Amino acid sequence: MKAFRRISRRLIGAATVLAACCVPAMADAADLKLQKGDHICLVGNALGERMQVQNEWESLLHTRYPQHQLVVRNLCFPADEIKLRIRSKNFGSPTEHLTHSEASVVMYFLGYNESFAGVKGVAKFKTDLKKLVAETLAADYGKGRPQVVLVSPIAFEGSDDPNLSDGVEQNKNLRLYTQAMSDVADDTGVVFVDLYQPTKDLFEKSDTRLTINQFHLNDEGYEKLAPILDQALFGGELTTPVSADLKSEIDDKNFHWFHRYRAVNGFSIYGDRGLAGSDGTYNNRMVMNRELAILDQMTATRDARIWAVAAGKSVSDTIDDSNTLPFINPKTNVGIPNDRNAKAGKLGTLDYLPAEEQLKLFDLAEGFEIQLIASEEQFPELSNPVALNFDSRGRLWVATMKSYPHWQPKSPMDDKLLIFEDTDGDHDADVCKVFADNLHQPTGFELGHGGAYVSRQPDIWFMKDTDGDDKADVTVRQIVGMDSADSHHGIAAFEWGPGGNLYFEEGTFKFSAVETPFGPRRCGEAGIWKYNHRTKRMDVHCTFAFANPWGYCYDRWGQDFIGDASPGFAYWAAPITGHLEYPNKHPGGTQHRRVAELGGGDPKYRHPTFYPKRIRPLAGCAIVSSRHFPESWQGNFLVTNVIGERAILNHSISDAEGSSGFVGKEQEALLSCRDGNFRPVDLQFAPDGSLYIVDWHNALIGHLQHNLREPNRDHSHGRIWRVTYKGRPLLEPAKIDGQPIDALLELLKSPEDRTRYRVRRELAARETEDVIAGLETWVKGLDASDPEVEHHQMEALWMYQTHNRVNKPLLDQLSASENYRARAACVRLVSHMIESIDDPNERIAKAVNDDHPTVRLEGVRAASFLEGEEAIEIVLGVLEHEMDDYLQYTLDETMRALEGE
Repeated sequence: MKAFRRISRRLIGAATVLAACCVPAMADAADLKLQKGDHICLVGNALGERMQVQNEWESLLHTRYPQHQLVVRNLCFPADEIKLRIRSKNFGSPTEHLTHSEASVVMYFLGYNESFAGVKGVAKFKTDLKKLVAETLAADYGKGRPQVVLVSPIAFEGSDDPNLSDGVEQNKNLRLYTQAMSDVADDTGVVFVDLYQPTKDLFEKSDTRLTINQFHLNDEGYEKLAPILDQALFGGELTTPVSADLKSEIDDKNFHWFHRYRAVNGFSIYGDRGLAGSDGTYNNRMVMNRELAILDQMTATRDARIWAVAAGKSVSDTIDDSNTLPFINPKTNVGIPNDRNAKAGKLGTLDYLPAEEQLKLFDLAEGFEIQLIASEEQFPELSNPVALNFDSRGRLWVATMKSYPHWQPKSPMDDKLLIFEDTDGDHDADVCKVFADNLHQPTGFELGHGGAYVSRQPDIWFMKDTDGDDKADVTVRQIVGMDSADSHHGIAAFEWGPGGNLYFEEGTFKFSAVETPFGPRRCGEAGIWKYNHRTKRMDVHCTFAFANPWGYCYDRWGQDFIGDASPGFAYWAAPITGHLEYPNKHPGGTQHRRVAELGGGDPKYRHPTFYPKRIRPLAGCAIVSSRHFPESWQGNFLVTNVIGERAILNHSISDAEGSSGFVGKEQEALLSCRDGNFRPVDLQFAPDGSLYIVDWHNALIGHLQHNLREPNRDHSHGRIWRVTYKGRPLLEPAKIDGQPIDALLELLKSPEDRTRYRVRRELAARETEDVIAGLETWVKGLDASDPEVEHHQMEALWMYQTHNRVNKPLLDQLSASENYRARAACVRLVSHMIESIDDPNERIAKAVNDDHPTVRLEGVRAASFLEGEEAIEIVLGVLEHEMDDYLQYTLDETMRALEGE
């Protein structure tokens, strides 16, 4: 089963015929006349992009024209507009890709993203579209003058859910842009398809939701759209059912084309790093361009199978790919004379030790001990583990990435998400279950809402088990538009924020663009994204020129910290997470000098880290919050060092005296390992208070140092370790799964950050009305004399936020707290909930003039999400108070946002 085939695939023949009977009346069929051998290219936004996974329309196309031997290539990218199509360096122009695909029919899916410009943008849209059509009609991509089809956006599926948009404003604009496309088609004589009105009618008549987020169709939605598009293009109802075998062949063809067009290491193929990885003869570009050519050939082979099945012929069960070019197999650069990677201490050893022998090579801080939980020796599935988590039942989940750094054609794509269970209470893993296989480069994942959000590069999928067998049987391609320039630069460090947003990071070289209910969002050259499951909003949380961020965590009062892997830098997040519009970036990251022309700001400026870096790199990070660990360790910032010392480094964190922010200081490391293959990449505190560590366990590390096809890259080892402290009792794991809401709310009083984290995650999945009712009772019952009462109240505010509610009286109360950490947390909450708060300007103005500099900084940051002259007046009020470097930086960046730089 391929990477974007649904795990539970349905036969669509009957459904498609049924949907065809429900097509709303529309105008006469357009004049698209296909010739045998036509090459049809889809270009534009996510409506078209998703058709390579939900390919019901393409299945109808080949069913309607079984003898035409049509070739379909999907060149769409989410959030693409007529004149704004962001790509990583040297990806290739639209013309180059249309020429490569020899387009003779170009179908443009446009209008959704442009529609957010409203009435004011219509005239420019029409002008730009006319120019695009003229340029396309004048082109020859290899098959003569192409036909052009303009496909309108679908309607926006409104909702009476208070968390979602009613769709009125969106549909008003979508109707305008649909009419504009129709006008351009009339003026230029090209084919036009109106999908707006038929889908609006469809949504109004449907008893079930037909989108996953109001603007991207779900499986049923695409099944019903397919005959609408088919009849609009060609006229006449198609009554022949689609063969399930035909759809399966199209699935396979699109899978191979997708991984050719959206290769996950594009920057190491056509980008600058294509010149790296040389074995003296072949570099990355030579090796990987050959594989792209092989994928082209494999895709063409599958075209031929589609034609045969469409024509009613039988095809063999086994696909013959023996006609492709051979792979290029570079020589190793490991162990060669004067091996610079060995001299730099980056290499381990190709003689892998058994886990029992590795165990003897750990050096730990006094009082700590380490235990093996699982290894490839017991569980061969545990190959190249990269991320871990614990569910509400206390079970360990691990993502594995055997295909790293780049899936090779003709080989299985079989990265996994595993569940480990300890059945006898000795903490060793006894059972390994495969929750999901056929994954692709799952660099990160997070549990929530009854399932798992999984990086299936370059997308994020939501996967769910609905029958209790611990295997995903429902999958949704939830988030699309993340770039594919570099597999080890994303999508990583998934983390729920305390207020219910899901955060994840991606590194440099990548240019990502996503569609949202309120317009496209874009981020180039690294950043952190946030996604809200309840409202379907998605935004850039941090646009900063990181190298490769892989660490992200929150302290108990909601301050976030970021670890940038390659340079080993760690940042306090608040100053660099204010709002900026693409392509602007907050200056000061390690890559900023290179990207300053794109993102603005002083190219020489370097933003301060919150502690001096001694050694690089770092991957995962965590803040110590476990009564099982000694008191002196509480609140410390742990990071995984995967090359220099192969260690878990340890830093204390304290408030910066007399200024905003925090100061870190390196302390004794928690542990290190004298086995050079120990590669700690992720860590997390377990429900019992112990610390679990993911060991990638590989002699080689990194992308740049070796060819992507370096023969000594290991694809079989992986280990999970557990650190405990002698003489201190373990915690009794909190009961979370299946517990009543009142019991879960009581657990929000737990001293352990991770316990509260998992409780918030559980409560986020419960019915809003039940949680809100429980919160009202719980807050009223809090003991005002409890020293931690304000933190309990903050947890309540975060849970209201998680359910997209604001408790104004409680927010007022905590905003006036004597504890500056509580006040700062309230300002951050306001910045997230501006649309739901009726007096954000007043609250932010008060924060800007707070007595404490950290609260003032949060106020200045929050002001970046406002608009207008009043906002500028508010934020400049901070100059009436003492300033520091962090405050000045945040003020400068907020002014960039407000002045529209």
